[in-house]
Amino acid sequence: MSTNISECIWLSDHDVCSANHLIAVSGLSAEEFDELVQIGIITPINDSKYYRLSYIVTANTARRLRDDFELDLHGMGLAMTLMLRIENLQAELNNARARIPASIRPY
Repeated sequence: MSTNISECIWLSDHDVCSANHLIAVSGLSAEEFDELVQIGIITPINDSKYYRLSYIVTANTARRLRDDFELDLHGMGLAMTLMLRIENLQAELNNARARIPASIRPY
């Protein structure tokens, strides 16, 4: 049984890597990776050719969606956009709930 390298390294927002590294580790094609960059799911650091190492998780998620649901390039991009939107909405909801006083929370 082989272990994927993304499961063995510390993924932080401070470490960076190249697009080629993200493509190689995730199993995405260069075209699929470029689509994720174009729609803003993966963004380079300060308009450079380097990306946060934590995008390995994002790229792996995109590849799994592509493989598991047999998505084409645009379907994968749409699924990732919707997942990011859900994540952002969940964070907003959590922040709103945190501002409600404990004495009146419905849960």
